[in-house]
Amino acid sequence: MAEQVARATSDCCDVYNPSAADAKSALRKKLLEVAGLSELFKALADETRTQILYLLSFQELCVCDIADVLEMSLPAVSHHLRLLKAMRLVTYRREGKQVYYSLADDHIVGLIRLAQEHYLEER
Repeated sequence: MAEQVARATSDCCDVYNPSAADAKSALRKKLLEVAGLSELFKALADETRTQILYLLSFQELCVCDIADVLEMSLPAVSHHLRLLKAMRLVTYRREGKQVYYSLADDHIVGLIRLAQEHYLEER
């Protein structure tokens, strides 16, 4: 049993003795560079939102098209699009009664492609 506990915790330090004590202040300041970034990852963590972004990486689509492809209701798709718009991941334009969505910029495509590459290399 003790051997199992030792193996389970072998990825942790045996004693608390930080080796980066001199760099602690500088490292804490570096954390400001990623402040708020977790909100972006939360938005991308939802499978439906990731699917919507992926579809929009190919072409601009109206809400009806997205709902049809994903086999979802219009209100459900609109809910996801509102969140993506609030995160500045998508933009929209109105044409008559239709609302068309597209990716806000190429960075989003880059994030998706990079995540795909990482996911595929892990398999």
